[in-house]
Amino acid sequence: MSTLRTGVSPLARLDRFPRWGLSAISVLTIGLGMLFVQYDIFNINVSFVQTCAQIIGGCTPATSDQFIGLPIFLSLLGYGIGALVLGPLSDRFGRHRLLIIAMVITGLGSLFSTFAVDETTFGLSRLVTGIGIGADLAIINVYVSEIAPRRMRGRYTSVLFVMAALGSALGIWLGLFLTTPMTPWPQGLPFAVASDTFDTGWRWVYGVGAILAAFSLALRIALPESPRWLAGKGRDAEAAAIVARMEERATRRQPLLPEAADDSRDAAVHVGGTLSAVRELFTSPVYLRRLLVIGSAWLLGYVTIYSFAGAFTSVLVRQGYTPAEAGIVSAVGLTGFIAAAIVARSVVDRVERKWWMLIGAAIAIVGALIVVVGGGATTATLIGAIIVFFGQNIWVPAQYALTAESFPTRFRTTAYALADSIGHIGGGLGVFLLVGVFSQFPLLGTLLGLIGFLVVGAVVNLLAPRTRNRSLEEISA
Repeated sequence: MSTLRTGVSPLARLDRFPRWGLSAISVLTIGLGMLFVQYDIFNINVSFVQTCAQIIGGCTPATSDQFIGLPIFLSLLGYGIGALVLGPLSDRFGRHRLLIIAMVITGLGSLFSTFAVDETTFGLSRLVTGIGIGADLAIINVYVSEIAPRRMRGRYTSVLFVMAALGSALGIWLGLFLTTPMTPWPQGLPFAVASDTFDTGWRWVYGVGAILAAFSLALRIALPESPRWLAGKGRDAEAAAIVARMEERATRRQPLLPEAADDSRDAAVHVGGTLSAVRELFTSPVYLRRLLVIGSAWLLGYVTIYSFAGAFTSVLVRQGYTPAEAGIVSAVGLTGFIAAAIVARSVVDRVERKWWMLIGAAIAIVGALIVVVGGGATTATLIGAIIVFFGQNIWVPAQYALTAESFPTRFRTTAYALADSIGHIGGGLGVFLLVGVFSQFPLLGTLLGLIGFLVVGAVVNLLAPRTRNRSLEEISA
């Protein structure tokens, strides 16, 4: 194992950039990945009612909540597989190369969904798509944490989360447009196109996903490799060249920020093999504890998030809403997701990362109470749904940053992938086992029961390390 000294190195200068050091196109390129991740998570929410009736024997709109758990679980199982298998490979072969591979798999999986003919092929297609997205989610967040200035990592993670929010809205609204019948507002969408003669709109929903993946793939080729990964592999000259280009762009209008108290510290980036790094992760009490805490928090939080992201419409149909009416509540509720992403950009770096999950859980509870009081697709119900989605998503950018920041460069993606996999697989299993059960309770019990997992996860998350405004080398010194 060799060591790269970084006291006055390009990496130390990167942390003092006054703004993002890559082009605006790079933000769009990375953001499209986040957009597709959330599009894929949410596109099943409204459209599955039609999918289920079309290709699953014995399924009706009123019973779709009993069938949706399996494809969601298989998708999240794929997330875990992709994160665990492909994520660690980015620690060995580079972030850029694996970002390309992950998007290829994602696009093929979405194309597979388009042509699914029964429950088995649809489930397998969700598994394949999940493998690509699981890897992509882990690598994207690590990549952003490694190239963003230390004081603004949370902000730039939140900028990308805005793209994610737009992806979720696209998934739900497109499903509403293509898979529900024309219905007067607010009981439905007045210009929806589903009918007896057009009952395969759900296939177009996944076809759009394949197109988004192809476009994102074409843009990713121009992204540079992470300079921190290059430095960690002893490729100092390449790292310095990339940082120099980034610095030229970042300082065109404003000079480098002043040194912080620890900027002059002679931090070290260790270069070692993947296996030795993974061995260190599991034998180090510090990093193993961080992995278990953050992974458990993700697991519990994901039960809440994916229950609402993938099954909220089906749950409401079980409660007596029409598919169009339930779809409207989900679609309007997504406004809260978008608002959370926009608000997070301005506030995420002002509060320690690990507190945001607790803040979000409290907001979501308030929203659930308002939904129940509303009692239908009324103004109160729609406002409550917006607040629920705001609360359950406001913490996610901070948690993305916290997870990537909590581990050293030599196994950052591996650790992120493990924590994320614990979260996705556990969360998916929770959705598979619990949504059908909770949806049979009265609406208040259903909503508070599902949000309760986020509350418990927020308490666990308080055991995570403090990372806000600290250098990555200091956090993992």
